[in-house]
Amino acid sequence: MAGICNLCGLPEELCICQEIAKEQQTAVISTARRRYGKMVTIVDGIDDAAIDINQLAKTLKSACASGGTVKGRTIELQGEHKKRAAKVLEQNGYRVEVR
Repeated sequence: MAGICNLCGLPEELCICQEIAKEQQTAVISTARRRYGKMVTIVDGIDDAAIDINQLAKTLKSACASGGTVKGRTIELQGEHKKRAAKVLEQNGYRVEVR
C-alpha cells in the first residue's frame, strides 16, 4: 500500500507538495571568491521544508561535474557554474535569479 504525504494528505504518487514549493521559491545564484582565489557558486533562497535540499544538491553537483556541500539551506558548488546551475534549476521547475 502506498504511503500518505504528511503535508497534503494525498497518496505519495499524487502528492504535489514539491511542485507547489518549487513554484513558490526563487533560487538566487551568486558566486563568491574564497580562500586562495577559488570561486564558489552559491545557490540560496530555497527555504521550504518540502524540498529535499540534499537531493537537489546531488543533482546540481552531478550536472556541473563538481564537488560541493550543503550548509543549512544553502548549496555551495566548487567553481563558477552560474549558467549551468540556472539551467538545471529551471528544468526542475524553480524560478531563478542570477546575481
